[in-house]
Amino acid sequence: MNWPLLREELALMPGPALADGQPSWTLHDPARNRFFNIDWPTFEVLRRWSFADAQAIVESVRQESTLALEPEDVERVTRFLGENQLLQARPGNARKLAERLGQMQGSRFKWLLHHYLFFRVPLVRPDAWLGRWQGVAGRFYSRGFALLTLGALLLGLGQVARQWDSFTASLVDTFTWQGLAAYGVAVFLVKLLHELGHAFTAKRLGCRVPTMGVAFLVLWPMAYTDTNDTWRLTSRWQRLRVAAAGIVTELGVAAWATLAWGLLPDGELRSAAFVLATTSWVATLAINASPFMRFDGYFILADWLDMPNLHERSFALARWKLREWLFDLGEERPEHFVPAKERALVAFAWVTWAYRLVVFLGIAVLVYHFAVKAIGILLFMVEIGWFILMPIRHELRAWKERWPAIRGRRRSRISLVVALLLVALVLLPWPGRVTVSGLLRPIAVWPVHAPGPAYLDALPHAEGDVIEAGEVLVRLAAPDVQVRRDAAAAQVERLRWLAASAGFDSESRARLQSAQEELATAETALAGLDQELARYQPKAPFAGYLYDLDPDLQAGQWLGSKERIALLVGREGYMVETFLDEEAVKRVALGDTAAFVSDGGEGGRLDLVVRHIDADATRVLANGMLSAQAGGHILVRERRGQRVPERGVYRVVLAVAPPLERLAGRSWRGTVVIHGGWEAPAWRYLRNAFAVLLREASL
Repeated sequence: MNWPLLREELALMPGPALADGQPSWTLHDPARNRFFNIDWPTFEVLRRWSFADAQAIVESVRQESTLALEPEDVERVTRFLGENQLLQARPGNARKLAERLGQMQGSRFKWLLHHYLFFRVPLVRPDAWLGRWQGVAGRFYSRGFALLTLGALLLGLGQVARQWDSFTASLVDTFTWQGLAAYGVAVFLVKLLHELGHAFTAKRLGCRVPTMGVAFLVLWPMAYTDTNDTWRLTSRWQRLRVAAAGIVTELGVAAWATLAWGLLPDGELRSAAFVLATTSWVATLAINASPFMRFDGYFILADWLDMPNLHERSFALARWKLREWLFDLGEERPEHFVPAKERALVAFAWVTWAYRLVVFLGIAVLVYHFAVKAIGILLFMVEIGWFILMPIRHELRAWKERWPAIRGRRRSRISLVVALLLVALVLLPWPGRVTVSGLLRPIAVWPVHAPGPAYLDALPHAEGDVIEAGEVLVRLAAPDVQVRRDAAAAQVERLRWLAASAGFDSESRARLQSAQEELATAETALAGLDQELARYQPKAPFAGYLYDLDPDLQAGQWLGSKERIALLVGREGYMVETFLDEEAVKRVALGDTAAFVSDGGEGGRLDLVVRHIDADATRVLANGMLSAQAGGHILVRERRGQRVPERGVYRVVLAVAPPLERLAGRSWRGTVVIHGGWEAPAWRYLRNAFAVLLREASL
């Protein structure tokens, strides 16, 4: 056998103890600056690699240690070394190496695809510079500076709490072009300090920092620092310090900037402190601390759990668990953990997949909208294909390889039936149910008000009395109007007498024409006052029932102008009014049945029938009871004192069936459930997708 040789420049150094207590070692490839963590059996095989025989290595390990290795274990180590290019090239293998290199690089399209999705641009080699500035940087690692920063944080948060209105106003003021430019500069400075935090901490612990630069994730720039040399560290807590250094640096900047904002007077310096503070807080908590992408939060969690390659290992465990749930294959676990840790890793993998799905979809949409249409569509497809469809394809390929075992398992048949049922539930039509808030109110209602200041002369009806059309509801007296009416009547009588006596002398006859004109004016004024007095004797415009009478009202009591006295509710019955968005209104037609239950339970369940659907969207919501601010379902915004719906909504009127003449109240808000036409749930989403595609294709 032609035994392969290890590359001579490889370095083997002690590593941290593994979670099960066994020692580990770190294999360093200096040509690529890559580190490989190897376990005890692999180390024992590498120690005896010069034996150049698998059986000899196995026998030596068995004699000199407690390990019981087999030749297959040596073959496994050989494959590991070959796949990671840790072996010397053999003479005559140039073609094979070229083929392997070609497979790794792929086609030009694949190269372009990889470099579009992610690539790095090293800018500086800071290792020597970091060494020269270690003395200055060391002051920021002292306990005293940490306590000062903690004190600054507490004082700054106290100032923010005291000046919260000013702080929020400053946030709103930054949403300008100048404010956005300031945020851009602040992000650059904070990220520079973030990366310097990683670099100085790694150098302080004796590691080499070969490069710093900019990495591009889907053309989005991010600063990076090459801290791979931290794998030389045997303590995971030291690696954890390097991983957390960037976040700690940003939090320190945020603490001091927050204190500066609270103490500085208004001006440019205070605005700069505000921008630094908010940028640091948001960048740290919303982005860097996330463990679901390969940011600082991920490396902190991996070092804290002492689990290198946390994503890959949890993903492998989650894929194994998924296959066991679906097919019960009985395969060996990728790794063995205690049950609680295994469940936590599986849950972490699922949450990471869901998080990445949302993030990658968002990135794809942004790329599509901010690029030229043709290029945007292509890049959108690349994003969806690479980040979403490719992992699904790999898993389906794994199922295909296991198809003989899958086909024979009982769990597989159960999973197939469940999958078919789920597909059927999505594709088969379901009765359409539209659930919204609605307002139950009388069809005809007429409030009774005092037209002006008056006193109650008589109240001939009681609460709930039946009222006929034209019947006087209440008798009011308005002395001021009555005095003016009496004066107008006296004026009319005087003018009539003058007109009647105009023929007795020449002077009276000369004034006849003007007297007649004055009489006509006075009679008009008198008629107007009579009409005004009639308003103080309001009559029912329709037959109905009288409600909302104040039980304390008594004859002789004074009432203010426009003061409400009672409410006349007609006998036409009740209706329910609601508003549906464009998607929901398509599923509702005239004659559809519905049900209404008030929020307070008054009246029980009422059966309804759709009687009217507006053809045009409602531009202004007249009744605020159905707005989201009041507990309804319609999102509105205030504009010039009116409630304007955020989305197009259509007014729908439903009649109560059978008609109700009277209830224990007047108007209630409740829940309306409309039984619309049957529709497959998937069709709604497909229709929306086709509409979006047609709209975008027309641009």
